[in-house]
Amino acid sequence: MADLFCRDCNQLTEVVFDHSAGDTICSECGLVLEAHSIDETSEWRTFANESNDHDPARVGGPVNPLLSDGGLSTVISKPNGTSSGFLTASLGKWQTRASNSDRQLIEAFKAIAIMSDRLGLVTTIKDRASEIYKKVEDQKPLRGRNQEAIVAACLYIACRQENKPRTVKEICSVVNGATQKEIGRAREFILKHLELELGQSVEMGTIHAVDYMRRFCSNLGMTNQEVKAAQEIVQKSEELDIRRSPISIAAAVIYIVTQLSNEKKALKDISLATRVAEGTIKNSYKDLYPHISRLIPSWFAKEGDLKNLCKS
Repeated sequence: MADLFCRDCNQLTEVVFDHSAGDTICSECGLVLEAHSIDETSEWRTFANESNDHDPARVGGPVNPLLSDGGLSTVISKPNGTSSGFLTASLGKWQTRASNSDRQLIEAFKAIAIMSDRLGLVTTIKDRASEIYKKVEDQKPLRGRNQEAIVAACLYIACRQENKPRTVKEICSVVNGATQKEIGRAREFILKHLELELGQSVEMGTIHAVDYMRRFCSNLGMTNQEVKAAQEIVQKSEELDIRRSPISIAAAVIYIVTQLSNEKKALKDISLATRVAEGTIKNSYKDLYPHISRLIPSWFAKEGDLKNLCKS
């Protein structure tokens, strides 16, 4: 309900909007102030068989600028048992068999959307991955190649460019029929053709251990104080000359923090959460151990607590 001026009451009164008729009615005298108004809000319809099913379905779909027809097309539905059912079925088969230049793109976009949902990625990363696939497809047809590996590599590159990196192991965990090696080859193939199209090297962003820290800590159920300490440690570790991958350093830092906290985490659990081998975590820990007193924040652990950490 809202307030509008009623010329019959000669004052501001509350009005009621009748959505079915599009009329604005004065709640005091019943005068129709506006008739057949246009509702500019979203149009919702439901095509459920049950009349009491109020699950709304948005009319139409969003336009996809990456497709030649914008993603807008007509689909011939299955026959419903009427006399024209045979004709409808035949038309549906012919429509399915008809060539569709965007069919491969649509399938790739669906695969990207499914993998993005499994990884919990935001829409901007999903859209960036779709754009990357479209650019490569326009320059060089991808028929005959491992589509799962190509799609996974597009998603990996998109995560890097949006500064939300995912490890190859994480990407591989949501892909069916593609190994880490195949995804790596597909990534090099995509980057090569993107560089040829743009005429310059493709920026993928620099990976830092802190980029993985919050997600890894969340997987382990660590407290906010532990997460804050881990982030501070990895930022200090960048000043050191430790030749380990950011993922390995992140896993080793988590191991250090959990050993100093009240609820210690098993090395096996850290390995499962970070997808880093236990041996790699141990070796990274050995590289960080000589700098422990410099890395650990004083507010998180005292000098005496550091003596409880083992050297290996």
